Amino acid sequence: MKVILAKTAGFCMGVRRAMEIVMAEANKKEGPLFTFGPLIHNQQVLDLLESKGVRAVDDVRDLTSGRIIIRAHGIPPRKRELLERTGLKIIDATCPKVTRVQQIIRHYSNKGQAAIIVGDRNHAEVIGLMGYSKTPAHVIEDETEVADLPFMERPFVVAQTTQNEEKFNEIVNALKKRFPDLQVFDTICDATHERQQEVRTFKGEVDAVVVVGGYHSANTQRLARISEEESLPTFHVETEQDLDKNQLSKMSVIGLTAGASTPHWMIRNVLQEIEALHDRRETFLTRQLKQAFRFMALSNLLAASGAFSLAYAAAIMEGRDPVSPFPLLAFLYIYAMHVFNRYLDKGASAYNDPDRAAFLKTHRVLLNITGITGLGMALALSYVVGMITFLSLTVLSVLGVIYSVPVVPEQIRARSRYSKIKDIPGSRSLSEALAWTAVITLLPVLEARGVDVPATIMTGLVILTLSYARAIFFSLLQVQGDLMVGTETLPITLGERRTLILLRIIFLIAAAILLVSPTLGMAGMFCYLMLIPLCTLWLSLMAYERQWLSPGIALEALIESNFLLTGLLAVVWQIGR
Repeated sequence: MKVILAKTAGFCMGVRRAMEIVMAEANKKEGPLFTFGPLIHNQQVLDLLESKGVRAVDDVRDLTSGRIIIRAHGIPPRKRELLERTGLKIIDATCPKVTRVQQIIRHYSNKGQAAIIVGDRNHAEVIGLMGYSKTPAHVIEDETEVADLPFMERPFVVAQTTQNEEKFNEIVNALKKRFPDLQVFDTICDATHERQQEVRTFKGEVDAVVVVGGYHSANTQRLARISEEESLPTFHVETEQDLDKNQLSKMSVIGLTAGASTPHWMIRNVLQEIEALHDRRETFLTRQLKQAFRFMALSNLLAASGAFSLAYAAAIMEGRDPVSPFPLLAFLYIYAMHVFNRYLDKGASAYNDPDRAAFLKTHRVLLNITGITGLGMALALSYVVGMITFLSLTVLSVLGVIYSVPVVPEQIRARSRYSKIKDIPGSRSLSEALAWTAVITLLPVLEARGVDVPATIMTGLVILTLSYARAIFFSLLQVQGDLMVGTETLPITLGERRTLILLRIIFLIAAAILLVSPTLGMAGMFCYLMLIPLCTLWLSLMAYERQWLSPGIALEALIESNFLLTGLLAVVWQIGR
């Protein structure tokens, strides 16, 4: 079963911004938190917010303390005045695109021009927009309603930001015939336009379209209608449980999109459920290989193999013999730490990667046994190497385990935002990178003689930059889930745009070190070969930015493959010498 996932599927900018605001406020734990009306039209998200202590209210007369968030749809000015009289702290999460429409209506109606709004009369956004008009505002939903409008001089028209673009253009054409001096403002947001156009491009490429989103979400309903207008078999579902598997299993290619208020974990649940409907032409061997690959990725064996490969390459950069216990030591340690921390962080996994969360639950016993065994083997191997190595790895192991465990006394935990090391903003990526660097470059030189200090420093910096970039990259893929559980990762602290800039800077630093080190005599020519996985890692970042691959096992494997490549290049280098 082939699934084509729409690049624009899921949260739009306004909804994502509103979710980030409400989750940031919820994680502060500064008293009652309310939203004025439901934040978005998605029942699953609303249930989640309620579990986090965020309550949707329509009547604020009995509220005297706490914080209240104005939802992405916006509200009329009179309702805002009502909120201000309550004494609640007001936090405005109105979508900037909606704010722009509000400002247009306020400005031109102040000049005496009549407002025409193309949208759904009962939609929260439209109700809010009407409140900004100083002249009578007229809402129309269909071009047949144009004839019923009263005579108006110099009217202007705006659109609900999630309107169907083709429908808006049809209504505007009808309005121009009735009002030649009509002033037109196309206020349909870019995300809506792109989302609708992408559904239209499915025609001729897919056998059917699945639209994921709330049954009461206007923009999701429009996506389903557009798909039907293109004569495509269309299935509108809220969750994976609503899928018509009997009908979908008869098809080869499915187009998948989602409304602007659909979180990505729900999209991934549906995606994985559809992909599980194996095409009858798929061979037994192909299915087995896919399952084996999935197991490697979800069990953290792929990440550990990347650490092994990087440790092998690091030995060559440092001028050490790569055939030593240290690559295996890196494999065992990284595997054990990833297993323990993935399990302890399973709350975020439920939102970031439902497939991984289900895997952790199903294979909990196996992963715990292999994780403990891996750590035990790593400690035993380090003991064979030497006492200093053993003690150092023991310290690293303790630090790795307690990273996700509360270290603040329970008596003061309720008054502190930080009860675990991982709660410190941006600590996860840096801690992971430092652990990789220590086990790959520091442990091998602790008891070695004649250490090439410049080469070790250079290698350590390369490993640090590569592993830090890897950790940040994965944090980018996990933003929504981390927000839900209150983990302040680097992308949440800096924002996605700044994090992407930081990643590019890290790549440039790594490239500069690899290019300059051989010239200064700090390392051999193998450093130039290490530029290849650095370039492919940059290409992986482009694949994420340009949405060539959606977050999931495929993108995770692409990232990890860059580290496997370092080991392959090291083996080729050794053979060629």
